[in-house]
Amino acid sequence: MTEISLVVNGRAVKGQAEGRVLLVQFLRETLGLTGTHVGCDTSQCGACVVHVDGRAVKSCTMLAAQADGSQITTIEGIARGQDLHPVQAAFREHHGLQCGYCTPGMIMTAVDMIRRHDGVLDEKTVRDELDGNICRCTGYHNIVKAVLAAAEAMRVEPASQRVAAE
Repeated sequence: MTEISLVVNGRAVKGQAEGRVLLVQFLRETLGLTGTHVGCDTSQCGACVVHVDGRAVKSCTMLAAQADGSQITTIEGIARGQDLHPVQAAFREHHGLQCGYCTPGMIMTAVDMIRRHDGVLDEKTVRDELDGNICRCTGYHNIVKAVLAAAEAMRVEPASQRVAAE
């Protein structure tokens, strides 16, 4: 067993894991953060996307031990108290979900995408960057609308609030 120390959603945590335990398993089974989903076990669906040191990562592609010392943000950690993150709010407003299974990974990918592009996105870029996230229900149209709306909202949001949201 390996001792793993992380900062998860702003809180220092420690836990033990065997060397073969994936980050997604550690988050779900050891820390009880079940918003991060396991969808395919082959790193193709994107349901397990979290932020590791500020970058979107499919947590099924990383061993928990590899994340030791990292800052992790999961879907549970992006809201501001009771206020939804702008991407979460846009998904709700534009009905960018159906069954909801892929939604946490889509949202985490979108937050990273918006940050990397400084909120300047077009439909083609959003569709290209969501290529690693599979949704079997929605056909992506409303997801793309939600990401574009969130990007616009985050561009006009004061920088101090944007930093807190990321």
